[in-house]
Amino acid sequence: MTFITANVLPAAPEIFVFSMACMILIVDLFLTEPRRVVSYLLTQLTLAGAAVLTVQGLAAPGYAFNGMFVADVLAGVLKLAIYLVTFFVFAYSRDYLRDRGMFRGEYFVLGLFGVVGMMAMVSASHFLTLYLGLELLSLSLYAMVAFQRDSDQATEAAMKYFVLGAIASGMLLYGMSMLYGVTRSLDIATVRQAVSALPPDHTLLVFGLVFVVVGIAFKLGAVPFHMWVPDVYHGAPTAVTLYLGTAPKLAAFALVMRLLIGGVEHLSASWQDMLVILAVLSMGIGNIVAIAQDNLKRMLAYSSISHTGFFLLGILSASPNGYSSALFYVLVYAVMSLGSFGMIVLLSRAGFEAERLADFKGLNQRSPWYAFLMMLLMFSMAGVPPTVGFYAKLLVIQSVVNAGLVWLAVAAVLLAVIGAYYYLRVVKLMYFDDAEDRSPIAARGDVKVLLGANALSLLVSMPWIGALIDLCRQAIQGIR
Repeated sequence: MTFITANVLPAAPEIFVFSMACMILIVDLFLTEPRRVVSYLLTQLTLAGAAVLTVQGLAAPGYAFNGMFVADVLAGVLKLAIYLVTFFVFAYSRDYLRDRGMFRGEYFVLGLFGVVGMMAMVSASHFLTLYLGLELLSLSLYAMVAFQRDSDQATEAAMKYFVLGAIASGMLLYGMSMLYGVTRSLDIATVRQAVSALPPDHTLLVFGLVFVVVGIAFKLGAVPFHMWVPDVYHGAPTAVTLYLGTAPKLAAFALVMRLLIGGVEHLSASWQDMLVILAVLSMGIGNIVAIAQDNLKRMLAYSSISHTGFFLLGILSASPNGYSSALFYVLVYAVMSLGSFGMIVLLSRAGFEAERLADFKGLNQRSPWYAFLMMLLMFSMAGVPPTVGFYAKLLVIQSVVNAGLVWLAVAAVLLAVIGAYYYLRVVKLMYFDDAEDRSPIAARGDVKVLLGANALSLLVSMPWIGALIDLCRQAIQGIR
């Protein structure tokens, strides 16, 4: 009994979500079309139940499965954020899926399996656990992108994503195998100890590190490994893009922390230079190419690439303050991306995708409230005070200055100013152009409330921003 408790209790949320996903898959077989809402409700209850189990587990952090799985403060914070974001994603997607004949249990089951993969990545203390979590998430996403089976665009996007994702996984696995060859271990803590005893210019060690960084950059969508991002964001159904562009970003942060910081932080002098190049290219190309887009989903895809660059600024500072700034940044970005894609889903209807910039023309004339919410989201994305997005950018830039990379901080500020143009263009279209489409905007009451809370949180949370930053610092300090 003691053995079972020690090995299972820290992983209780993962076991619960996985079991519920299997149960929902079976239950959905016996549901008629009008009763598909049962699968949706069970999915939301699953996320709520997992949150309760995770909160209970925060009181007793520890290891499980012979040290391959860790439950610490960072894992708890990221898991709770993943549940919350995914809960909003499913709520926003419900009507969108029903209008297109895709309101089936498979969407929610794949989403929950993806959540399990993210949870495994967040709690990984072993290369094997990390890779299994990553692949479970990736396979779920490939299937979700191709979920709209009669869409050639979605099928093409899924094929591109699958091929490039397989290449990225192979590179990451090759890098891990080299680290294993040098350190003779797959346990992250043991790898860290072994790396600290080796010279930082060890040829095989640095070579393995390069492949690991390339694999991570592919998964993050950082330039020059970003080619899949705009095509997948554009080609996937918007409900899937909403999922893809939010919660997995939190898991990507965990991937970086467990692999780069937890395992090879002693090689920071080597990976810091690599991340500087990735960050500058991502901020530059992401912001500049986004200006030329007339499709909002593609624009937000390039925007996510630029935000990846800003996120990397906190990591490359190679300091606990920088890591906590990066954590705060990725949490804020997930909320901003959730609201932005949520607005696209809201304005879409059967037979119409509100994904062009022109579709947002005159939104203030149709609904001043939704225009105001979208304006808040765009201001926060651009880093305009007093939104939380401004402070997220400020913190990562400050961490770079503290690391002595002033030139990089200046470049980040200049590129952020360039990026503000395409965000403010959306605001200009909503408030200063005449509406091309004057059809009423229909939405369920719960979606209106959730979307309002989503966007307003970027403004009304300002009085508690200090507490949020302290929570991020505690999460970083609580890494086991």
